[in-house]
Amino acid sequence: MRFLPVRILPCLLLLAVWRADGALVVFGDGRLLRVDSFGLEGADRIVLSLPGGGRMTIPLELIDRIVDDEYERPALPNEPDGRRPASAGADLSQRSVRAFEEKFPVVSPYSKEILQAAREFRIDPALIAAVIKAESNFVPSAISPKGARGLMQLMPATARRMGVGRDFDPRENIRGGTAYLAELAARFGETSVELILAAYNAGERAVEDFGGVPPYRETQAYVKKVTALWRDAWAARPSS
Repeated sequence: MRFLPVRILPCLLLLAVWRADGALVVFGDGRLLRVDSFGLEGADRIVLSLPGGGRMTIPLELIDRIVDDEYERPALPNEPDGRRPASAGADLSQRSVRAFEEKFPVVSPYSKEILQAAREFRIDPALIAAVIKAESNFVPSAISPKGARGLMQLMPATARRMGVGRDFDPRENIRGGTAYLAELAARFGETSVELILAAYNAGERAVEDFGGVPPYRETQAYVKKVTALWRDAWAARPSS
């Protein structure tokens, strides 16, 4: 996910609309809206340019997420898709705090916050770190043109639902993002990592509607990127 530091947000707000080449807006109530482009207006509103002309300005809080509306060609029935299983040798939640602390490689300035969230929600800390790496590259002030904020790039509506009061506070943002991963794990299954990551990117409804990882190019690439980062973290873990 692309991101911009908060310090250049004033420059961002001068741009009325970002070209999106087609995007799918997912509202908090599950409704979908395809738009030609979108852009932030102030810190809490977004302008949507509609196909065929016209615009609408709405509170950012109403939007669950925005996904690039580009489709991958689905694989034929007997055609391999080139992906390896995303299990990384373990599920997300059935490991002890001691195992978390012994096996998680310290590769981030936010390892303490990641481990705290991992212990609370019983989510593999290496996966949390992989999501942060993919979402914000460990920049706590990151904000995307879509309005997602912080280390785990939470949309305002998701952040509020997960109890995040300060979007750019590393501890709160990591806790909120991990709580959301745990919610998705409970919904799709602790070993269904690809579905969990797809829902984190494209929304739960998209995963359910398509019966798996949605064919959105952005989501397909996101799932592959995070699972690769997760596998790399496990490959680098201490042997004891």
